[in-house]
Amino acid sequence: MAALLYSMITSLDGYVADTNGTFDWSAPDEEVHTFVNELAGPIGTFLYGRRMYETMVYWETAHTIPDQPDFILDWARKWQAADKVVYSRTLPEVSSERTRLQRTFDPDAVRRLKETADGDLTVEGPGLAAAALRAGLVDEIHQLVSPVVVGGGTPFHPDGVRLDLELLDERRFGNGVVFLRYSVRD
Repeated sequence: MAALLYSMITSLDGYVADTNGTFDWSAPDEEVHTFVNELAGPIGTFLYGRRMYETMVYWETAHTIPDQPDFILDWARKWQAADKVVYSRTLPEVSSERTRLQRTFDPDAVRRLKETADGDLTVEGPGLAAAALRAGLVDEIHQLVSPVVVGGGTPFHPDGVRLDLELLDERRFGNGVVFLRYSVRD
């Protein structure tokens, strides 16, 4: 069975975007980006909410921008090769290959997808991840903690969800980012 991973870059105080909705402080450098590319190796499907999809669809054409470094092109290839499921009531259509649009998040459908998928899945974006966490679908949490405090914004962890976690791995990077990998205990 495939695992469902929740993975994002956050501030030290636990936000994925600040109160203005910006996240430019979280842009990974080459070392961190290369590591994220390696983490994505076993990913076969990305699960997105509308806003995260609208941010990530950039990678559909990123390879066409001249003079992109190899680590950017590597991520673009991985993103393009993976399946994507976008959950949105308002998005009229998707604009990337290998992508399907679902109007509602159905935990049972995600369970079936985990049972039949050839590669792992990631849930991207804190809103959709909150629904997956509440449904008991998430197997691992990967948090890349940036050395910045933003003081508020969109939280990585949803309110009202209690999880018992086991630390599986950690790594420190030259720019001060720390990677934390946890399994969600039953």
